Amino acid sequence: MAEFQEKLRLQHETSMHKELEKLLTTAKGAEQEISKKDFEGFKNLFHRFLQVKGPSVKWDKIHKPPEDLIHPYDKIKAQVLPDSVAASLNKLVVVKLNGGLGTSMGCKGPKSVISVRNENTFLDLTVHQIEHLNKTFNVDVPLVLMNSFNTDEDTKKILQKYTHHRVHIHTFNQSRYPRINKESLLPVAKDLGVHGDHGDAWYPPGHGDIYASFYNSGLLDQLITAGKEYIFVSNIDNLGATVDLFILNHLMTQPKDKRCEFIMEVTDKTRADVKGGTLIQYDDKLRLLEIAQVPKAHVDEFKSVTKFKIFNTNNLWISLAAIKRLHEQNAMDMEIIVNPKTLDGGLNVIQLETAVGAAIKAFDNALGVNVPRSRFLPVKTSSDLLLVMSNLYSLDAGSLTMSKKREFPSTPHVKLGSSFTKVHDFLMRFESIPDMLELDHLTVSGDVTFGKNVSLKVKASYPKWFLLHSIYLEYRKLILG
Repeated sequence: MAEFQEKLRLQHETSMHKELEKLLTTAKGAEQEISKKDFEGFKNLFHRFLQVKGPSVKWDKIHKPPEDLIHPYDKIKAQVLPDSVAASLNKLVVVKLNGGLGTSMGCKGPKSVISVRNENTFLDLTVHQIEHLNKTFNVDVPLVLMNSFNTDEDTKKILQKYTHHRVHIHTFNQSRYPRINKESLLPVAKDLGVHGDHGDAWYPPGHGDIYASFYNSGLLDQLITAGKEYIFVSNIDNLGATVDLFILNHLMTQPKDKRCEFIMEVTDKTRADVKGGTLIQYDDKLRLLEIAQVPKAHVDEFKSVTKFKIFNTNNLWISLAAIKRLHEQNAMDMEIIVNPKTLDGGLNVIQLETAVGAAIKAFDNALGVNVPRSRFLPVKTSSDLLLVMSNLYSLDAGSLTMSKKREFPSTPHVKLGSSFTKVHDFLMRFESIPDMLELDHLTVSGDVTFGKNVSLKVKASYPKWFLLHSIYLEYRKLILG
């Protein structure tokens, strides 16, 4: 049986390589060289996919991380910033993951150009933040956008508006991999085209691809030559992911013989975050554990807020020199995420992905930093959009901060129904954004329109039955007047 399985694996791999060679013959101009590099990474991922048997972790080998490897943010912030903080900033690069589209929120084009606050887009806010940093400390912190083939063209057009801002902006593209027919394990694509009917045949392979695509672009070497040492990586839709001077200083002041190559920002898990990846100790290394790696018998245990108390925000501080070293040594070992999809025509496909945080185990002296929840403010849905557009937050130099008028630090739990999914519909149903300073919970399941000057005041200190009754009364006011 083992011999048969090995022959079958080799057959699948050989067939895949032949199909990839055929696809390369359809390339135009410089596209062939770019696709060759992409396909090398894909071949490696496909080879590992065929080799994998059983779960990637053994449950009895999982341990809680030692306290000295998860540093509390409060202690880090208690340190006095040195006069050399500007020198540290000049060694930093901000990288934003900009490969996603706004389709889940009913928008066309890159998600980063959706307006989220005072007509500012995610990209606007990011540029304002870094420009403010550069002006305040008289430094040169560049912005790097990792685009995908879905977002690159539109993003480059939009970047022209920032020509006169004090931010040097660079871009590179993450790889483009072929979707795999689930039955035949062969590429769906018939040529290298990505437009029209061909678009569904390709996908960007997750943000774990940042290491290879950053290296292949030549930008990694360019930044190292310019004296840059670390990148701060985050999702562009996480409005809490700003450059933190205290974490940067903590990173730069580690002992030389224990120079930290990787910091992952984690934060305390709530019941809304039970599926989020967490840090564990495994084979004497810090490691990211995702729910997809957990054996079915232990999924409930993984979701436990008491056992696994922290989760990954995907705010990461990573050494550029270490990325170069590990890539050249082919030592960037990341677990494969098998993502099943069904295309519009009904064809079942799989796409092989990796996550950027999964590489933490490959870096020397990696740390976690337990940060406040305010550093994790993602906008994935219209419910999230309602929060960041409201008076819960104030906007200053591109950064959102919780209003001091709010009595409790936690954000309200907001769940808007399907009538609010698309941004256009969301804006149509809010004549103005309600006063939410005293809101605790809000669930809207029907087709409701909120009029002007609405105040949602539901105290968190009241019992649950009273909260529900109060929300019901608010609805009556909104609907009946």
